[in-house]
Amino acid sequence: MTPLERELVAMIAQNGPISLETFMALALGHPRHGYYMAREPFGAAGDFVTAPEISQMFGELVGLWAAEMWTRMGRPDPVRLVELGPGRGALMADALRAARAMPGFREAIGVELVETSPALRARQRERLAASGVEPVWRDRLEDVAAGPAIVIANEFFDALPVRHYVRAADGWRERMVGLGGDDALAFGLAPYVEPKIGLAAPEGAIMEVSLVAQGVAATLGRRLAEQGGAALIVDYGYAHGAFGETLQALRAHAYVDPLKSVGEADVTAHVDFGALTRAAREAGAAVYGPIGQGELLLRLGLVPRAERLGRDADEAGRASLVAAMNRLAGTGAGEMGALFKAIAVAHPALGPPPAFEPAGETA
Repeated sequence: MTPLERELVAMIAQNGPISLETFMALALGHPRHGYYMAREPFGAAGDFVTAPEISQMFGELVGLWAAEMWTRMGRPDPVRLVELGPGRGALMADALRAARAMPGFREAIGVELVETSPALRARQRERLAASGVEPVWRDRLEDVAAGPAIVIANEFFDALPVRHYVRAADGWRERMVGLGGDDALAFGLAPYVEPKIGLAAPEGAIMEVSLVAQGVAATLGRRLAEQGGAALIVDYGYAHGAFGETLQALRAHAYVDPLKSVGEADVTAHVDFGALTRAAREAGAAVYGPIGQGELLLRLGLVPRAERLGRDADEAGRASLVAAMNRLAGTGAGEMGALFKAIAVAHPALGPPPAFEPAGETA
């Protein structure tokens, strides 16, 4: 039993079961034992690999997207370049390097990173030291300085807590985390029926909801609608909600029981892009997509970028580029092109951002 498991068991024994939302928030963000607070989960030596870690091309294309978006915004100076959940800083480092291609953009931006983990902040500071840009760290999106902004969120929303509601014989009951017969963490149902949920579904159906993610999307949409700018959100998930659960935990690149190794495994859920879209639109922003990550990257120029990098590489390097391109944009087993999706959130006056134009139009 991990230190965080012991703490949760004691807390539940004293105060009763907790919601899945509370469990996820503590598993990932507990000040001492939370998964992200003191460890580095990314890369081959960690628990999972993100797109920026697979190839520099991902961050470079995102950087070019941001630079083009800045131009469409009228080249505001200053403009906030914001990343939510920046990982080890790889995406931002690559984006800033590519952004040099747009005259004036680097000089106009103020980089702000929304990150709560001290360990990851240290890695981001180290990774961006050579970029020539001094980032500012924020705990929340709400803390970002006012003004026009370009916001990037890659694999951020999947780590936000979810709630589960299970259709019981007498109505919908929230799934809770309590204690089993062996005093270990176990799933159970709340003793009361949720009076405001009237959806028809067969007994045993599960509804997965992230009110936290919807709240962030609403905050983002409201800010962009009121102050100007655009956001690119990339994550694994689905376009339209359906009954079922997607809760999962990863440790050392393998799936594990979410209630085991608590604080030492990444606990996530697939992103409901439909719910994010509704929240951002209701807050006043325009939303485009979702499109697959593969489609996004191909429209942004993944193939020409790989060919350009390949001209300066040896045979092994070119093979590595092809493998990375397939991993990022392919739709086969183990590839990210279809499972991962993207939406753009923007001020309504900006029109469709790059890669999100209707068929037949170009960026």
